[in-house]
Amino acid sequence: MSKKLLLIDGNSIMFRAFFALHNQLGKFTNADGMHTTAIYGFKLMLDHVLENFHPDYALAAFDAGKVTFRTKMYGDYKGGRNKTPEELVEQIPSVHELVEDCGIAAYQLANYEADDIIGTLAGQADQEGWETLVVTGDRDLTQLATAHTTVAVTKKGVTQTEHYTPAHVEEKLGLKPAQIIDLKALMGDSSDNYPGVSGIGEKRALKLVQQFGSVEGLYDNIDQLKKSKMKENLVNEEEVAKQCKTLATILRDAPLGVGIADIKYQGEQTDKLVQFYQKMGFRSFLAKMNAPLEAGGSKPAAEKPIKYTVLNANNLDLVNQLPSRVSFILEMPEANYHLSPFAGFVIGAGDQWLVSRDSELLKSSELSSLLADDHYVKDVFNAKAQIIGLNRLGVAINHVGFDLLLESYLLDTNDNNNDLGMLAHEHDYFDVESDETVYGKGAKRKIPEDDQVFFTHLAKKARAIEQLDKPLDQQLDEHQQMPLYTDIELPLTRVLAKMEIAGFKVDADLLKQMGSKMLERLSELEQQIYQDAGEKFNINSTKQLGTILFEKLKLPVIKKTRTGYSTAVAVLEKLLGTSPIIEHILEYRRIKKVQSTYVDGLLKVIHSSDGKVHTRYLQTLTQTGRLSSVDPNLQNIPVRTEEGRQIRHAFVPSHEGWQIFSSDYSQIELRVLAHVTGDKNLQQDFIDGKDIHASTARRIFHLDKDEEVTPNMRRHAKAVNFGIVYGISAYGLSQSIHVSRKQAKEFIDSYFHEFPGVKKYVTEIVEKAHKQGYVETLTHRRRYLPDINSRNRPQRAFAERTAMNTPIQGSAADIIKIAMIRMDRELAKRGLKARMLLQIHDELVFEAPKEEIPLLAKVVPQVMDSAIKLDVPLKVESKWGDTWYDLKK
Repeated sequence: MSKKLLLIDGNSIMFRAFFALHNQLGKFTNADGMHTTAIYGFKLMLDHVLENFHPDYALAAFDAGKVTFRTKMYGDYKGGRNKTPEELVEQIPSVHELVEDCGIAAYQLANYEADDIIGTLAGQADQEGWETLVVTGDRDLTQLATAHTTVAVTKKGVTQTEHYTPAHVEEKLGLKPAQIIDLKALMGDSSDNYPGVSGIGEKRALKLVQQFGSVEGLYDNIDQLKKSKMKENLVNEEEVAKQCKTLATILRDAPLGVGIADIKYQGEQTDKLVQFYQKMGFRSFLAKMNAPLEAGGSKPAAEKPIKYTVLNANNLDLVNQLPSRVSFILEMPEANYHLSPFAGFVIGAGDQWLVSRDSELLKSSELSSLLADDHYVKDVFNAKAQIIGLNRLGVAINHVGFDLLLESYLLDTNDNNNDLGMLAHEHDYFDVESDETVYGKGAKRKIPEDDQVFFTHLAKKARAIEQLDKPLDQQLDEHQQMPLYTDIELPLTRVLAKMEIAGFKVDADLLKQMGSKMLERLSELEQQIYQDAGEKFNINSTKQLGTILFEKLKLPVIKKTRTGYSTAVAVLEKLLGTSPIIEHILEYRRIKKVQSTYVDGLLKVIHSSDGKVHTRYLQTLTQTGRLSSVDPNLQNIPVRTEEGRQIRHAFVPSHEGWQIFSSDYSQIELRVLAHVTGDKNLQQDFIDGKDIHASTARRIFHLDKDEEVTPNMRRHAKAVNFGIVYGISAYGLSQSIHVSRKQAKEFIDSYFHEFPGVKKYVTEIVEKAHKQGYVETLTHRRRYLPDINSRNRPQRAFAERTAMNTPIQGSAADIIKIAMIRMDRELAKRGLKARMLLQIHDELVFEAPKEEIPLLAKVVPQVMDSAIKLDVPLKVESKWGDTWYDLKK
């Protein structure tokens, strides 16, 4: 049996792990504040590879530095790459340490790349007839594939790979692995920043290599090519092509200080790994090793077996034996619980877990009465989803006590993980697997057919809820956040569930008519644009549009990107007046966006059963506590353009004789700012009922009482007012209101002079964030700021701006949540038919019979005004009409 060699492209996998998991999971940091995402992802990759490929010898190769023999040959080699993020740079030594603790040799060689180390060792193993696996995120290494060497290239995350053998390369490209070098020589490589031959892209390069076999074969037979620009370029750039081939070729004879006999795989060095995991804070890895979370700590308890009973129509009497507090899960495998199929359920406590795949059993008197009974406490994961799922079955659930998802979110709003198992691991409970592990992910996600696998997982999830109740409650108490949970977030789940179940009626026929008119207008605009351009082209192609505007029509170039001319909306708006085509393109884009996103998009999600759209409010997503809306996003129906506003015509009341009613807070964030800063001038302006933007303009422009505030002054003051809330810089303000940076700085300085309490707040909240690592809202909603003490200046600055803004925006979010809860109770107390339909940040939208509208116009502002007591008055404005579009006083 041949020996096995594992070669890891260390830099490539490290970068892949960092960027893949950074986007997917967010930022991991250890107790010292060091980022650990790349290290964590690298270990995931190692575990996956070692589990499937058991090497006798192993090495991870790393780049020794930026200077190599290739950079000496071609100065711009890899010159176009962005600077490595500081958060990744600080992890590189730890990745080396991890590799060695895993029993794998780590090696780098001055003047050479990791690729050359791998190529040389793979070549040595080939000569010995060994089986070699190369693991990389770089397809360039596929040139190393041979009968004995397979190149595994990561294609998603760090654990999913595509295996390149000579046969696979042939199937994909029609080339032998070694010919990939010739392909790269002709087409160049934008990543490594060498040019190839001018005008030759991948398709042409592929044909040439397939026809002539190699770069040398091509030039030996160059006369066979017909006269063309391509041939001219090839002749003129022969030296370039040959140099690029040298740059693309991975060495097989680098002067290594190690050979394959020196890199025997040692296996995991357990003691060292435990210490390493403790230092990095990798709890899940420690749990797998049954090791303590901290040096000198006790080992986690051994995994407990779990027993369950499969419930059916004949043993429902077991339900009557359950205690007065139970954990319950109605399993819905799809994210949209309004439509998801039911996979089964679990209910129980302690050692008594009842499971079933038959969700219809929940309609039985035994289960439905227990779920509805206020004397039984139900602990769950995602209460809103459970309420709505059970409602679809005609079953009510009352007296929810502990919601694992909701409490976990409140303890760290940066964590928006919706996988129960993963969240449990984050809270040091490891006796449950993640849904992703058991069910899979993406297109491969499915409920296991094996009852034992499914029921065991379901029961363990319910037990995790039970076990995490007290620890999370204790943490909320320590953070003074229990009232936030019991008085705001948990009651809000029921309010949101009622709103989602009610849905918003949409006139599908009217939407279709709008869509038809928009398509007609788009067709007219297409012809007008072609006429303006003097030719037909793909209007939706940035490249083609850029060519028309800036090369053919010679319009001023405002901005260029790496791929060509920018044709972003902001760029086109600056070109208004230079050519009629600009106005037509902007109108085309506006209408196309509305037509595709809102007309077609809404038509797809109208429920056939009731003609309504039922959005989902994400209660545990945003770091500030704001609600988010999806499937569809009804918080994002356009209001700023007439084309967008027209969509609101289609949103209508559910019944004849009803109207749509809306109330929204006026300038709530600025009022919160006045309260939390205690600034007397800002507070007095609100108490006096002044136009806050005009009053601010009068102050920062130093106007006398008799001098008029112009619309432009007010616009600038408004930008400063809201900019201060968001921690805007002088540069940011200058770009927003189109003034010089100096003038913008003068506005900000003047603002802080006039409102010294705001200046004091800004300084103190940032200092507080630096000391404690988080900021809080008025209700103690907490947001942690991992980058507040980062050595990376832009990241630190962003965290500081976040520290200024979060208490303001988050408190505003808390206030409207309180108002929603109180308004729901008020509607019930008064026996009104009116229903709350939407929350759009600072606005509440209702539907109600016309005869109830006058009462709503009094009651809703009263409830919203009194949601919380501030040092300045809250102000609410109301409108109503026959459709969402028609709202007016």
